[in-house]
Amino acid sequence: MANAILEFGANEHAAFVRSALAGDERIRASMDDVTIASWQRCHVRYGLDPDKAPEPVVVARGDLLERQERSRRLLEIARHEMTNLYQQLAGSGHAIMLTDSDGILLNYIGDPLFTDTAARVGFQTGAVWNEAVQGTNAMGTCLVEQKPLVIHKSAHYFKRNALLTCAAAPILDPHGNVLAILDASSEAQLAQQHTMVLLNMSAQMIENRVFFCALKDAYVFRCHSRAEFIGTLGEGLIAFTPDGLILAANRSAIFQMALETPQQLVGQRIDELFTIALPMLLKRAHSQGHPAFPIHETQSERRFFAKVQPPENVSPPARAPMPRPAANPTVAACTDRYSPFAALHFGDPKMRRNLEIIEKVLDRDIPCMLFGETGVGKDVFARAMHQASARRDKPFVALNCASLPESLIESELFGYKAGAFTGASREGSRGKIVQADGGTLFLDEIGDMPIHLQARLLRVLEDRTVVPLGGDKAIPVSIQLISATHRDVRALIAEGKFREDLYYRIHGISLVIPPLRERADRRELILKVAQEEARSDVPLEWAPAALDRLVNYTWPGNLRQLRNVLRAVTALCEDNRISLRDIPEELRYAARVQEPSEFAASATFNVLDFAERDALLRALEGTHWNVSLVAKNLRLSRNTLYRRMKRYGISPAR
Repeated sequence: MANAILEFGANEHAAFVRSALAGDERIRASMDDVTIASWQRCHVRYGLDPDKAPEPVVVARGDLLERQERSRRLLEIARHEMTNLYQQLAGSGHAIMLTDSDGILLNYIGDPLFTDTAARVGFQTGAVWNEAVQGTNAMGTCLVEQKPLVIHKSAHYFKRNALLTCAAAPILDPHGNVLAILDASSEAQLAQQHTMVLLNMSAQMIENRVFFCALKDAYVFRCHSRAEFIGTLGEGLIAFTPDGLILAANRSAIFQMALETPQQLVGQRIDELFTIALPMLLKRAHSQGHPAFPIHETQSERRFFAKVQPPENVSPPARAPMPRPAANPTVAACTDRYSPFAALHFGDPKMRRNLEIIEKVLDRDIPCMLFGETGVGKDVFARAMHQASARRDKPFVALNCASLPESLIESELFGYKAGAFTGASREGSRGKIVQADGGTLFLDEIGDMPIHLQARLLRVLEDRTVVPLGGDKAIPVSIQLISATHRDVRALIAEGKFREDLYYRIHGISLVIPPLRERADRRELILKVAQEEARSDVPLEWAPAALDRLVNYTWPGNLRQLRNVLRAVTALCEDNRISLRDIPEELRYAARVQEPSEFAASATFNVLDFAERDALLRALEGTHWNVSLVAKNLRLSRNTLYRRMKRYGISPAR
């Protein structure tokens, strides 16, 4: 809605909707066209009464399972992006949802803060959220409009949904048809623009991956008017056969060609659309590491830059193996360029020491705990451990104990038999522990595991067997356990929130992954990640001031924040040159980090110290480094706050 939030009782909301439908110009002037059009559909086409919201409709379990099976590949692709989006919005009370083309909810990831609201409005897998059932809502209205939109509070047709702020974006198949809807819903009082931006990016990532998966046997012409945008979300994708016939095109390609639908390209020849012979296109597809080449559209003569990707089942020409450099056998797995650990650090002493320790205990069946702030890459480190181990050919199974509602963790972890509880699958579920048999189980944020499940996990680790919910037969398992947390587990033990016996069972060896601001290889990491996010073979050029600003930034969100920032910076820069103006404003004027040696020399820090330092940094960043205000909020004197900042190596912003 264009106006401020309007709060109504149920009858008042219905009267407000009716007045708008009756043509009240004052009300209609405060509404956007999408909402008015949707309300009219609800009233005229669907015959919905704003006074009488029907009970939430949920399809039969068998129907849901069939739909999930039909969309199995989509769900696999979307799960990673949905989890990333959820983590970016973590703590803000959001639910991330995916529906099919009929508006049936196929997957749901919800913040525990949103659980009660989700239950009241009917957010659950199998729920029907098209307009004909739920009236105006982001998922259903997006299905009709086929464009990103926000339905905010009282813009919903039914009062029951008017407590929600929902953003939705369509995911199209390679032929331009709506395949699914991605939605982020919360009780936010304001429609958050950044949520819409993140949601659109996630939907586009899913859409592009669906394109590549659906057309893996085709050549893909990747283009953009600027060479550095190839490999980003904005690139155009046109799939064609070895004979040059166009099979499909994504939205960006259609937009760049000034067309309306993919069907306007399907059936044409790629070598007639652009000024290049087909043999040359195919040759470029099989050239190793070729840069983007300029090309012109035949009709408009507009210039583009392009790359050509060969089909997935076509192998590139074989290359002779490069000789491996000599290395100290004690740390060979840490320094060998072919090791899974090779990309984890570029000379940082703490990370080097971590890898030296892991090399000594790998494949010794010793459980490992990874400590570190949110976003430092604990999951990446755990996956590298798996890839470097003798279990590399077996499954790597991860479970984030903080991202699932408490009621689901038990069934996800231990599995269940058919009929074990209401809503259980007819086939049952093996659970993450059994899925990881022979491989590695990674329990992220284990400090958030409910305490009543900790006893069951301890029993599994002691007996090496697991009994599914509703079952009576123990299943033997062999797993390498890696746990991770940003919490102070000893403090949780003292508070009675974590079992001490479980802590000693999973704490065979512990490693602290240093935050980005303390790493001595920050500069090298930034250069590497930026080149990855640029997705271009052309080396980036850096203005010294821009690189220094990023190197000296405090990075409270660590590597996760770094990657998100560099994704935007490399998309915004011109001619592959990153200048200071490409750096987000909040980074340009933020605090400068001290060198690791200055920080490390002041004291010996434990996990709780790291957590307090992180909290101080976040508080200071959140007030634009207003020390007086932070001291007041934390109920500290300014002198005490300055002493703590000095202890933790935090310098005031310039």
